[in-house]
Amino acid sequence: MKAPKSLLIASALLALLAAACGGRAPGNGKPLSHRDSIRIVHKAHRDSVRALRRMPEAYRDSLKAAREEAARLEALRKRLVDTLEYRALMDSLANGDTSGRWPAKAPYPYRGAILPYHRVVAYYGNLYSKQMGVLGEYPPDTLWMKLRREMAAWQAADPSTPVMPAIHYIVTTAQGWPGRDSLWRLRMPRKQIDSALAIAAMGDAIVFLDIQVGLSNVQAEVPVIEEYLKLPHVHLAIDPEFMMHNGKRPGSVIGSMDATQINWCAKYLQRIVQENKLPPKMLVIHRFTSAMVKNSSAIQPLPEVQIIMDMDGWGAPKLKRSTYNWCIYREPVQFTGFKLFYKNDLKQEPHRMMTPAEVLELKPKPIYIQYQ
Repeated sequence: MKAPKSLLIASALLALLAAACGGRAPGNGKPLSHRDSIRIVHKAHRDSVRALRRMPEAYRDSLKAAREEAARLEALRKRLVDTLEYRALMDSLANGDTSGRWPAKAPYPYRGAILPYHRVVAYYGNLYSKQMGVLGEYPPDTLWMKLRREMAAWQAADPSTPVMPAIHYIVTTAQGWPGRDSLWRLRMPRKQIDSALAIAAMGDAIVFLDIQVGLSNVQAEVPVIEEYLKLPHVHLAIDPEFMMHNGKRPGSVIGSMDATQINWCAKYLQRIVQENKLPPKMLVIHRFTSAMVKNSSAIQPLPEVQIIMDMDGWGAPKLKRSTYNWCIYREPVQFTGFKLFYKNDLKQEPHRMMTPAEVLELKPKPIYIQYQ
C-alpha cells in the first residue's frame, strides 16, 4: 500500500531538515532518532489533515458572517426613512442657503420620525404660573381655541408641511430660592404632569417635557421622568439658560450647557427608543446666545433622536432675526426652532410679533414653533 502523499512530503522535508542539521534535531543538539523522526512525521501529517478539515469550516463561517451582515444592512435600510424624500424636504428647509451649512449633516432618522414631515406648533409654560407661558394663563378650552388658530395660520403660510400641535410643559423649574436640597430647582408633582398630558390629549397633541436643572444636572433630572419618556408621544427639552455653575442663582446670569450634557440626553433617549421599540424622539435645546451652548459642533444627532436648536430670545423682529442668524444659523446641528412671545415681543418697536410668513423667510426655515 502506498504511503499518503502528505506523509511522503513531510518525510522528505524532515530528511532535508535533518541533513541540513547534520543528523541532529534543530535547536537542542541531540541526535534525531528514527522513532523521533517517525513521530514528528506523523504529527506533521495529523496537523496538516486537521488544517485541511478546518478550511471548509472557516469558509462556512465567513459565508455565514457575510450573510448576517447583509441581513443587518437590509434591516437597517428598511428601518430608515425614504432617503430621497427626506433629502428633498431638508433641502427645502434650507431655504436656498448657499453657504454649505444647511441642511446640516446628520444621520437619516428611522421610520416614524416627525421631522421634517411636520411642523410642530407648541404652547409653552407651566400650569402653576401665569408668568412662565401661555399654558398657565388660560383654561384648557380657551388654550386649544388659541392654539388651533395659530396652527391654521402656519398651515396657510406653508401648505406643503402639515402642522402638528404640541404641549410644551416645564416639568422641572429653576427657582429663586435654594429649596431643601440647595439645588435651586423644583420638580413638578405627578398630578401636574398628568394634567399637562390630559390637556395634550384634548387635541391629539404630542408633549415636550422641559427641564431647567438649576444647580442640578441632566443626569439627575432626566431619569425622574423616564416613565413619561417611554410614551411614544412624549419628547424632551432642556434649557441651558438655567443650568447654573459655581453656585450662581438661576436668573442672576445666563447659564450654559456643553455638548457632553446634550449628547448624554440624546443617548438616554436613544436607549429608551431602542428598548421600547418606539419611533424617534425629539430633543429641544433652547438658545438665544452663543455661549449658552458650548461646543455645539460636537452635538451628535442619532437615527433615534432628532435634535432641535430653538431660538427663544424675545424682542422686535429685527433683533430676533439677528439672534437667529448669530446663534442658530452659524452653528448648524440638525433642525431649528423659533419662539414667539405674546407679551415680550411687543415691548419693543414696532410692538408686534413676527408673522408665520416672516419666520419662514429665515434660513433655514424653523420646523419647530413655540409660543410663550
